[in-house]
Amino acid sequence: MFTQTACDEEGFAVRDADSTTYVGAIETAEDFGKRLYVEAWKSGWSRAQNKVVRSDGAEWIWNLAEQHFPGAVQIVDLYHARQHLWELVRKLHPNEEAKQKAWMRAHQKRLLDKGKIEKLVAATAGLRSRNPEVVEKIRLEADYFRRNAERMRYPRFRAQHLVVGSGVIEAGRKAVIGSRLKRSAMFWTVRAANAILALRCCCLNRRFEDYWEQRRAA
Repeated sequence: MFTQTACDEEGFAVRDADSTTYVGAIETAEDFGKRLYVEAWKSGWSRAQNKVVRSDGAEWIWNLAEQHFPGAVQIVDLYHARQHLWELVRKLHPNEEAKQKAWMRAHQKRLLDKGKIEKLVAATAGLRSRNPEVVEKIRLEADYFRRNAERMRYPRFRAQHLVVGSGVIEAGRKAVIGSRLKRSAMFWTVRAANAILALRCCCLNRRFEDYWEQRRAA
């Protein structure tokens, strides 16, 4: 979670310093949704003028967003969307870097980045291949962009000074999980991993002393 109240000189959104908080656990999507909801309210969700949920485009995340954060603007992380195009073009033109870059210039810079998703879907769905694996990849990616079209209007989002990338989330995974639980020769039970995750989040959220005060009072 983070808040944003300012933009830089170029109009790009700037995350408020020290506003980022983290939640994490190995649990069901249903339980994780409740965890997100509680953290959002702790972070001032009810007071926010503009509410945004960013995701890589996974359906289960949008289901949680609809359930717990109805009315929020939904944005597919631009860099995940680009990655979907890269995965497709590598299937279309394996080991042909020049063709891959030319294809990406036409489909990423002229269509995806400019929010022209209907044209991108038509261009993707119109691709042909004799390879069944490639045909299936084409179908999956065309459907991905079709389902998330309204979540990929990047020029509109930028005009509203909204963050369109999820770099903070990716960095958070490394800070909260990777740097502590994924070290060499580490093995964890779910219970122990969740205990460490809770501790990590508590420390990074600057609530460590609050936790002990509440525990002492209880």
